[in-house]
Amino acid sequence: MFATLSDRLADTFKNLRGKGRLSEADIDATAREIRIALLEADVALPVVKEFVAAVKERARGEEVSQALNPAQQVVKIVNEELVTILGGETRRLRYAKSGPTVIMLAGLQGAGKTTLAAKLALWLKEQGRSPMLVAADLQRPNAVNQLQVNGERAGVTVFAPEPGNGVGDPVAVARASIEEAKRTLHDTVIVDTAGRLGVDAEMMKQAADIRDAVQPDEVLFVVDAMIGQDAVTTAQAFLDGVGYDGVVLTKLDGDARGGAALSIASITGKPVMFASNGEKLTDFDLFHPDRMASRILDMGDVMTLIEQAEKAFDAEQAAKAAAKLTGQGGEFTLDDFLEQMQQVRKLGSMSKIMGMLPGMGQFRDQLENFDEREIDRIQAIIQSMTPAERANPKIIDGSRRARIAKGSGRQVSDVNQLVDRFFEARKMMQSLAKGGGIPGMPGMPGMPGMGGKRSKAKQAPKKAKGRRVSGNPAKAAQQAAAQKERAASAGANPFGRPAGEEQIDYEKAAAALDLPKDFSKYLK
Repeated sequence: MFATLSDRLADTFKNLRGKGRLSEADIDATAREIRIALLEADVALPVVKEFVAAVKERARGEEVSQALNPAQQVVKIVNEELVTILGGETRRLRYAKSGPTVIMLAGLQGAGKTTLAAKLALWLKEQGRSPMLVAADLQRPNAVNQLQVNGERAGVTVFAPEPGNGVGDPVAVARASIEEAKRTLHDTVIVDTAGRLGVDAEMMKQAADIRDAVQPDEVLFVVDAMIGQDAVTTAQAFLDGVGYDGVVLTKLDGDARGGAALSIASITGKPVMFASNGEKLTDFDLFHPDRMASRILDMGDVMTLIEQAEKAFDAEQAAKAAAKLTGQGGEFTLDDFLEQMQQVRKLGSMSKIMGMLPGMGQFRDQLENFDEREIDRIQAIIQSMTPAERANPKIIDGSRRARIAKGSGRQVSDVNQLVDRFFEARKMMQSLAKGGGIPGMPGMPGMPGMGGKRSKAKQAPKKAKGRRVSGNPAKAAQQAAAQKERAASAGANPFGRPAGEEQIDYEKAAAALDLPKDFSKYLK
C-alpha cells in the first residue's frame, strides 16, 4: 500500500546521512521531497501543508541543531508527525455498561462492509465477546446470503429475518435485532447496513433512521483505502449526514498509494480504529498509528508480528523445538522442521511476514516475487520420506533420494539441496541457541540475550615472547655462547648469581639472624 511513499522517504533520508549539521538549504530540500512524496501518495493537500510545515519548524529547532546525529533526528520528527496525522494513539471500542453493545457499519457500496462485519465479529469472539451479526442490507443482491456464509465461517450467529434482494424493511430488522440479542444473551450486535455507488440523500436517510432506531454505541465508517482523494470527500459527507465515531480502512493490502489512510483522521478528526489487510477473516486488527508510521518509514512492525505469532504458534511445540536445538530434548529432526514451517504458514504469506521486519523495504522486489508454492514443494519432499528418514536424514543415500524425488514430483537435486540446507540451518540454529555465535565466522560471539559468553579459560594462552636472535651468523653464535655461559653459572639459583660467587647456605644464614625476642612464633 505505502510502497511508493516508503521508497521516496527512504531516498530523501539517505541524502541526509553523514552530515554533521543541517543547513537551511538541507531542511528546505528535505521538506520539498517529503511534500512531493506525500502528494504522489494521494494525501490530501491540506494535510500535506500542515505536515510539511510542522516538520520544517521542528527541524529548525534545537532538537536537531544540538543533536549528535541530525539526520536521525529528522527521521524521528517525521515519524512522530506521521503518528500524529494518523490519529496519535490507538482508539479502542467502547462497550455498553448495560445491555448489548451495538456497532453500526456505514459506507459506500463495494467498500467491503459485509466481509468486514464478519471479520469484526470473529475478532470480538477472540476477545471473549459473544457477537451477533445483523443483515440490514436488504437492497444489494445476495447481501443477506453473503453475510450468512461469512457468519458461518466465523462461527457467529446471524440475525436475518428478511430474505433481502429488495424485500424487507432494514430499520425494522435493525430494531428487532436488539431484542433478539437480549433474548439470546449476545453481548455485541454488529449491524451491516446498505451502501450505494455514490453519496445520495436516500442512503443517508436510511442510515440515519437505522442509527436512531438502534442507538449504537459505536458507528464505524468503512472506507476502501484504494479510492484515494475521494475517500476524504466521502468521509466528510458521511460525517455531516450520519455521523460516526471511527473509521475502518479496508483493502490495505492493495497496490494503491494509500493517501486515504493518511488523510481521513486528520481532516475529519475521527480516528482510524481498525484495518483490514487481506481476504481471510483473520486479516483484521486494531489500527495502531505508531506501527503504521513505522511501516511507512521501513522500520518494520515487529510488535504486530509478535502478537500474530503468539496467536498462531503452539507454545508447547515451540518449547520442545527450542529444547532440541540446545541439545536438551534429543535431535532436531525434519519432523520438527516441518512442524515449525507449518506454524509459520499460519501467520500468512511469507512476503507479508518478512515485510514486517525492519529494513525489508530494500528487498521489496524479491518479496513480491517470492513464490509461496516453494514452501509447499519443501513440505512435499519431507512428507515423501519415511519416519526413519525424517528422524535421521543422514541415512538418506542416493537410492533413497531418487525414491523421495519421485514420490514428491521433484528432481533429485531438489532433495539434495533440501537435505544439505537442513544440516547447515540446524548447525547454525544450534549454535545460536547455545550462544556460540555463527559457525565458520571467527570473532562472532554469542547472540545478545541468548546466554552466550566466551569463557576466558577457553581462549588460547598467549605465547611468551622469545629472545630476539640476530640475523648475523657470527653475532648469533656469540649470543648463544653468552646465554649458555649464564645458564651454567646460575647453578641451583633460579635467578642466577654472579660468576665465581660461593653457593649460599640458607639454613646457616637463617640461624645467624638476630631476631627480636618471641618473634620466632610468628614464623610457625
